[in-house]
Amino acid sequence: MKRRLFADKSLNIPSFIFRDRTFSVMESLVAFLKEERGLTFAQIAELLNRDDRTVWTVYHRMKKKREEVERDAEA
Repeated sequence: MKRRLFADKSLNIPSFIFRDRTFSVMESLVAFLKEERGLTFAQIAELLNRDDRTVWTVYHRMKKKREEVERDAEA
C-alpha cells in the first residue's frame, strides 16, 4: 500500500494566489506549493493526483510566463 504524505496534516491554500489570471489555476497552485511550501515535484504530484513530470512541466511553463510578464513590464 502506498504511503500518504499528508494523511494527518491539512494544507491551507490562500485564495489570493489565483488572483493573477495570467497564470492557470494549476500553474499558480504548483508554483505556490513549490516556492512557498517547499514541496518537491513528487509530493505535489501526489497531492494533485498527477504525474510528477506533468507537475514539472506546469511549473517550468509558469516560470517562463512569469519571466515574459516581468520583461514586458520593464519595457
